[in-house]
Amino acid sequence: MPLSRATAVAVMVLAALPTAAFAQSRLTLSSVFADADETMKALMTALIVAALAAIVVTALKLASGRRLNGGSAFVSALRLGGPLIGLMGAAFVLLMGFIGIANAGGPVPVTVLAPGFAEAALLFLLGLLAGVVGVICHWIIEARIDRTVLQS
Repeated sequence: MPLSRATAVAVMVLAALPTAAFAQSRLTLSSVFADADETMKALMTALIVAALAAIVVTALKLASGRRLNGGSAFVSALRLGGPLIGLMGAAFVLLMGFIGIANAGGPVPVTVLAPGFAEAALLFLLGLLAGVVGVICHWIIEARIDRTVLQS
């Protein structure tokens, strides 16, 4: 018995629903950040703010003239701690993703896994970025301290 036109359309719509559930807009950095857990958003924001603060501290140290004022410890801590914090966040996101895969019970499509992997990669990238900014700012501060000490 042939299906009516309305039944055929209903079957096609129902067959397309699972595909539509996975069809998302393109993955971008802003969508990775927007879809992240609140704790991971806070960690990403903290890494960005810390890198910007290191630049500000370095600029203030350079603008202070021959005075040797504080801020070096923050920059030094950032160059070592930034990558570790980013790595810790990435490892946590991956751990939670692997637990989710194990609990799913069946094969999980890559389109479902990709945002989690992108979030972990973004966390690690921001940690490395904060560390690189910390290293460069530390070099600048140390060079200024060396020049100040050697000139006196």
